Amino acid sequence: MIAVEVSNRSGVEVDAEGASALARDVLASEGVAEAELGLIFVGPDEIRSLKREHLGIDEPTDVLSFPIDARERLPDGVPRQLGDAIICPQVVGEAWRQPLVHGLLHLLGYEHGAEMKARERSWRA
Repeated sequence: MIAVEVSNRSGVEVDAEGASALARDVLASEGVAEAELGLIFVGPDEIRSLKREHLGIDEPTDVLSFPIDARERLPDGVPRQLGDAIICPQVVGEAWRQPLVHGLLHLLGYEHGAEMKARERSWRA
């Protein structure tokens, strides 16, 4: 089972159920059957602050990923902690699906490049 914990501190309404369902579908298609994931929706000021603090870039962004276990081999019985995908609804607007897919792929250890782009394309609506 993939457990998704959603937190919305963005100040706007979000499709938490749709985001959770998409996350589960993406992870299942990547071979992840059991894991824990955080989806956090934040406002522009918070995502800007996080990007500045962690990447040294002072600007808002659509999504940030903070991976924990990725695809590392874990001891039996230890639940996989994928980490958190942090999304700014005010930046992404209605086009939140692709940034979420992008963030999830980063949590799985993918880096920018041809392989990641190909995987992202398979999720375009």
